[in-house]
Amino acid sequence: MRLLICAVGRLKAGPERDLVARYAERLNASGRSLALGPLDIIEIDESRARRPDDRKAEEADKLLSAAGQASIIALDETGNSPGSEAFAAKIAGWRDSGTQSLAFLIGGADGHGDAIRSRAILSLSFGKMTWPHQIVRILLAEQLYRAATIIAGHPYHRV
Repeated sequence: MRLLICAVGRLKAGPERDLVARYAERLNASGRSLALGPLDIIEIDESRARRPDDRKAEEADKLLSAAGQASIIALDETGNSPGSEAFAAKIAGWRDSGTQSLAFLIGGADGHGDAIRSRAILSLSFGKMTWPHQIVRILLAEQLYRAATIIAGHPYHRV
């Protein structure tokens, strides 16, 4: 099952980009035998529209276009906050039911447009706190890698 992170904005060279790349590499190496991956990261430019609703709609169109036919998971502060094991079980369940690809969408500063919310099979949150989008990418990449290790029974995840 192919995995995508589609995000508004671009990470500059530096420690954030390096961490995302490190977890993506780990996932791609360990996920192969689990039918998970590869993990691809697609960045889109922020909208320059003046009104927040227009920005959200424009960014939603670009994110959905980048995701293609993948099943959509929207990262959203109002979403569900499953534990790592429950998250891994969801991913394994989608894989086992024949889902070809999952796209995790990270919106811009104004959040997601209605088009994404209506198409998402899951709205996912990393808690009530507000996180910079760069850190959300790191958290997501790490949790995807952690999910693969949980599915594989690897000791990386300890309770």
